[in-house]
Amino acid sequence: MADAAPARLADIAGQAGVSEATVSRVLNGKSGVAATTRQRVLAALDVLGYERPLRLRQRSAGLIGLVIPELTNPIFPAFAQVIEQALASHGYTPVLCTQSPGGATEDELVDQLVERGVTGIVFLSGLHADTTTDPDRYTRLAGRGVPFVLINGYNDRVEAPFVSPDDAAATRMAVRHLRDLGHERIGLAVGPARFVPVLRKVAGFTAELGEGAPVRHSLFSVEGGQAAATALLDEGCTGIVCGSDMMALGAIRAARQRGLTVPGDVSVTGYDDSDLIAFTDPPLTTLRQPVRAMAGAAVTTLLEEINGTQVQHTEFVFQPELVVRGSTAIAPQRASG
Repeated sequence: MADAAPARLADIAGQAGVSEATVSRVLNGKSGVAATTRQRVLAALDVLGYERPLRLRQRSAGLIGLVIPELTNPIFPAFAQVIEQALASHGYTPVLCTQSPGGATEDELVDQLVERGVTGIVFLSGLHADTTTDPDRYTRLAGRGVPFVLINGYNDRVEAPFVSPDDAAATRMAVRHLRDLGHERIGLAVGPARFVPVLRKVAGFTAELGEGAPVRHSLFSVEGGQAAATALLDEGCTGIVCGSDMMALGAIRAARQRGLTVPGDVSVTGYDDSDLIAFTDPPLTTLRQPVRAMAGAAVTTLLEEINGTQVQHTEFVFQPELVVRGSTAIAPQRASG
């Protein structure tokens, strides 16, 4: 790549927004280029599909484990990508570990990572979020000298930094949005009640609507959302707040199976806002998890722990954002009135 043809240099320079001379300096390992500019040139190489010269390939500062539940829900790959980019920018090599039914458990994955000498671990929506599991596994991990950070799911019995979205605020925002549209019968479709984010979503929902408001627990999946929404439609709900975008897609399916339209007859909100959700039919109104900010905070906190900086073992809470699209509209009775 150091002897790249002029056409290639021009392509890379155009992509990076720098001069061809700057590209040449970076590719040939010359000094005098700002770190941010160098990063832009390397990113341009990657985007255009060019292989980096050997001299520019970063030596790993160490391995960092990233333990996530699975990859079928697009919010998890979204988190993984941002976390991996942030780690790589600091010289660390991410090791992605996913769980699937019948596969390796979180404890087995952690054992494998520790045996391979990882420098630290990021847990995303792991067992720490499940109120029925033993949190002592994280105490034991700390005892093995491995720093870690936990995303989505707080447990006050675990001495570690946590990064979470404000789940209660999210459902409150969704309910207020639907009420502003004239919906009087609003239901909540969420995952199993043993998970901390679910309990918080329920708390925010009932804070707005009272203890008697309809809540249906199911699986965090399209099928789970369909089952929960079916029950809520039976109760006369015209607005359905869902605990994930996948559940919201299931709720839309449930409405259509009844011959109802979304949003004409039923309004549906999701939660997460992964990249494809804007292109569903209809485009989904949802609460956006601040993925980039949360992932950045998790990586920064973990690296501070690795470097021996005293990090507060507390929960860092980030605010979700209501993104209004086409799956919510004025309630039927108000529209007809």
